[in-house]
Amino acid sequence: MKNLIAVVICTALVATTGCQPPESDVAPGPLSEADHDHDHDHPSHGPNGGTLIELGDEEYHAELVHDDVSVTIYLLDSAAAEPVRIAEQELVINVLHDGAPEQFKLLANPDAGDTDGKSSRFTIEDDHLASHMDDDAAAPKLSVTIDGTPYSGEISHHDHEH
Repeated sequence: MKNLIAVVICTALVATTGCQPPESDVAPGPLSEADHDHDHDHPSHGPNGGTLIELGDEEYHAELVHDDVSVTIYLLDSAAAEPVRIAEQELVINVLHDGAPEQFKLLANPDAGDTDGKSSRFTIEDDHLASHMDDDAAAPKLSVTIDGTPYSGEISHHDHEH
């Protein structure tokens, strides 16, 4: 009878607590690119076909469009769909050239819908900067102030699905 009671108690304990894996003292590491959930509410390219740059916690986006001579940045909303117009007259792209930092100022160049002295488009004609836009070793980084808050975003050309 004692054995029967012991079996019933053990069965009841296992049924109510279940088999739990042991807790680990090791904190989980960062997510790899393969583990990262890309469930964003924005496209992989901007409305002008350029590369998107995240600003803040995707509060805003910037779109980079360039050729061999010129670089254009379009400021966009969190969905990377609508222009964001700011009163600032310039934004900055920082790059590394042979390990030394260089800074380039893109000037406001208002787009057709930009009014009231605000701009959502910024441009520069500089073949030296344009050549760095696809160079990961240059580590290009955008800096802009939107409504008094400074934002920066890494310019990367790593394609991945959104």
